[in-house]
Amino acid sequence: MLRSLERVVVAFSGGVDSTLVLKAAVEVLGRENVLAVTSRSASVAAADVEDAVRLAEQMGAAHEFIETDEFTNPDYLANPTNRCYHCKTSLYSHLERIRIERGMRFIVNGTNADDETDYRPGLLAAAEHGVRAPAAEAGMTKSDIRVWSARMGLPTHDKPASPCLSSRVQYGEAITPEKLRRIEACEAYLRGLGFRECRVRHHGDLARIEVAAAEVERLMAPALRSGVDGHFREAGYAYVTVDLRGFRSGSMNEGMVMIGTKGRRDEGTKRAAGAG
Repeated sequence: MLRSLERVVVAFSGGVDSTLVLKAAVEVLGRENVLAVTSRSASVAAADVEDAVRLAEQMGAAHEFIETDEFTNPDYLANPTNRCYHCKTSLYSHLERIRIERGMRFIVNGTNADDETDYRPGLLAAAEHGVRAPAAEAGMTKSDIRVWSARMGLPTHDKPASPCLSSRVQYGEAITPEKLRRIEACEAYLRGLGFRECRVRHHGDLARIEVAAAEVERLMAPALRSGVDGHFREAGYAYVTVDLRGFRSGSMNEGMVMIGTKGRRDEGTKRAAGAG
């Protein structure tokens, strides 16, 4: 399927999904026909940007950065339940301009088949911009992507998911760069303690910590708990809690009514087939 796309711009975050797509694109289409583009904004953790630089270099892919403008959009900053739509609209608008300027045929992303079972308003933005999703179109799940990443020797095969920092803020609470820097610093602190998969969910002046369920007991040990509490309070949180259910991807979406998006992506794929 990738071969038919000929020349592509890859929306590249450095995560497990887009890394596999970029690797496959470079191998199938050739380096001269692939451009990886990574977004830089306050919602992207510095560590993720560094990972993207290193991975693109390891794969020999042409790589550029763009500065997206979601933080100038009041609809994004208000943090509605479709916040991701506004962010991805900004991203894909920039990528579409690059696609046209560089004579590329398609924009591709790392969406996988599992993404269509969660609440993903960003899929609508992708459909509206004719973005192709090679992994999802091939029916590849997250597990499939990890398996193939390991087979291809990619260091991301076991990398934890790292969505944008804004996804940690409860819906309806305004997004600010200051809040995101606080979240980023607190998560970096937890990773420094050995909690590889973790989230700091931001609920106003309360932090809800998620770590792997098997590691909750370690986090709750008196000596460690005291240090975490002190660090988070210094960062600006008045209350620090631990979610006893452990880490769950997309836990901010729990209880929401699911919105079907597969048809929207399929419609975008059909429209993209005529892209020049």
